[in-house]
Amino acid sequence: MSSNAILFPLFAMALLTLFISMRLLQLRYRAVIQDGLNPRYFKHNRGAKPPEYVMRMEDHYTNTYEQPVLFYVVIILIYITSQADLVLLLMAWLYVATRILHAYIHIRYNKIIWRRNAFLLSTLVVFTLWGYLFVQLINQ
Repeated sequence: MSSNAILFPLFAMALLTLFISMRLLQLRYRAVIQDGLNPRYFKHNRGAKPPEYVMRMEDHYTNTYEQPVLFYVVIILIYITSQADLVLLLMAWLYVATRILHAYIHIRYNKIIWRRNAFLLSTLVVFTLWGYLFVQLINQ
């Protein structure tokens, strides 16, 4: 396995964030053009009530910069410490899959229990990545 392979899940998360960003832009534009939201609302995100679909996407956009930061950091640490192995690679892809699932649930259906379960699974995976790396570094 190439040590660079551990970086591909990181790129996948960046692409997911890009997708969420572009979708948010599209929905904000729709809210202004089709639903009559005053564009000045976006200056400070105050002074109006945007449509629910915009608020949900804004919430998810914010979420893409919260917990995933732990993922980005651990992947970079795995890479620079040359600890990448198949187990870490599979866990990294599992994390990406859980975040895609979480995004899909949040954006499409927003079923709280499903969203919570996807979030908890992603949390478990990211901290397992940290724990596994910690054990590998101690055992060197």
